[in-house]
Amino acid sequence: MIKKNELLRIENLTVEIGEKIVLKNISMVINEGETHILFGPNGSGKSSLLYTIMGIEGYRILNGKIFFRSEDITNLSIDERARKGIGIAYQHPPAIKGVRLEKLINFIDKESKDIVSLSKELKMKDYLLREVNLGFSGGEMKRSEILQLLSQNPVLSLIDEPESGVDIENIEILGQAIKKLLERHLNRTRTRSGLIITHTGFILDYVKADHAYILLEGKIICEGNPFEIFENIQKNGFTACKNCTK
Repeated sequence: MIKKNELLRIENLTVEIGEKIVLKNISMVINEGETHILFGPNGSGKSSLLYTIMGIEGYRILNGKIFFRSEDITNLSIDERARKGIGIAYQHPPAIKGVRLEKLINFIDKESKDIVSLSKELKMKDYLLREVNLGFSGGEMKRSEILQLLSQNPVLSLIDEPESGVDIENIEILGQAIKKLLERHLNRTRTRSGLIITHTGFILDYVKADHAYILLEGKIICEGNPFEIFENIQKNGFTACKNCTK
């Protein structure tokens, strides 16, 4: 049964790409205002889960359902999901020739938010007239992705490894921006939610994470307190997590 404050519910999700099954019987619930963390080694299916939630083509659902705000979105297209309030920041975003970043942000921004102010915070003001991600460094591409998310201001943000390929300075900038994207309001409540993939765990220094999962070989094998799980990973690695009973 779907509860009133549930934002995202995934039930028994099994997914294949090509002829390979990449997710096996995944279930999770993210409530309104919660930030969840997804840990796992390379090739474990973490990005596949985000792409399936977003509705990206090529990820075929063999079994299970995805509900967003109590609505079954399992078969909706990516643009329909975006209009309902789901956004994604890719680990390896594509370059878009012929499209300036400013033009893309203006297209995304339907509420006339202050693009210049947002771009200054992410040190992207000088990139607004450049083609999207073309010739950008790893850190610049990640800042561009988060700038687009801030402009969209989605209800649910799917963020794929914001720390990969970036230096310490960019980690600070990205961390503060993601914190702003998911931060609490003055009344101590949150309406925005997030599902974030991380390897380094740096995001835990910036956002209040409520829950975490370890994904291994396409299966959730462990879930619980994000800080406890990350500490266990640091001490014992992912192999020891196979026997996790959290």
